[in-house]
Formats: sequence, structure tokens, C-alpha cells
Amino acid sequence: MKISSIIKPNFHTINVNDTIDKALDFMDKLNINGMPVVDDKEIVVGMVVKADIYRFMIHPGHYVSCPVEWVMSKSVISAQSDEDLLTVAKRLRENDIITMPVIEDEKIVGVINIDDLLDYFIDSCSKN
Repeated sequence: MKISSIIKPNFHTINVNDTIDKALDFMDKLNINGMPVVDDKEIVVGMVVKADIYRFMIHPGHYVSCPVEWVMSKSVISAQSDEDLLTVAKRLRENDIITMPVIEDEKIVGVINIDDLLDYFIDSCSKN
């Protein structure tokens, strides 16, 4: 099965120049722990997660008004929309991450996370 069949089309991104405060507020309102960071052309340039923000904020002189770029992970692990579900699940697990963007023709088309995989697994097992 391809991941394109289970990704949710209603994903959210944040701009690389937005503030950490905006990212935290956005994640709290959406009840998510991380999100892709995009540039002005909507190209994925990073991932930001709450844990990284909290670690950053521990240090004196770091403020919520700092840009997301300061805390985001710039080495983005992503999936292609036509990849197999098991391959993507293994990539999430091997890299110890909970969310990754799904890319098609260099543009983000969705986000896949552990919850999506678990929901799919539960649904599949319920039918048997």
C-alpha cells in the first residue's frame, strides 16, 4: 500500500521566518508536536518540534521572538507520495522521529506520522 492513500491532506506548515512563539501557539492550537518548515516558495527547508523549542528556550538569551529557523532541524527526512507504507514506517522508526513531510515534485503534499500508521494498523486489524 502507498502512503498517499493514508496521508491527511489537511496538514499545516510554518514559514522559516515566523517566530518560535507563533510555532508553539500553532502547534498547541492544532494539538500537534511538530510541523514542516517552508520557505517563501513553499519548499520544505526544515522540521520544528516542541521538544527542540523547549531545549532552545532553556538557555539564557533565547526568546520566543527568535525565528523558527534557529530551532528547526535542517536535515529533513521525508517520504515520497508513491512510497510503500512499510518502507516509510521503517524510516520513521530507524530515524527515531514521529512525523515527516510527504513530498511530490519537490512540493509538500502531506505529512505522515506515527498516529497515522497506528490508526491504519488498528483499522486493518479490526477488519480481520
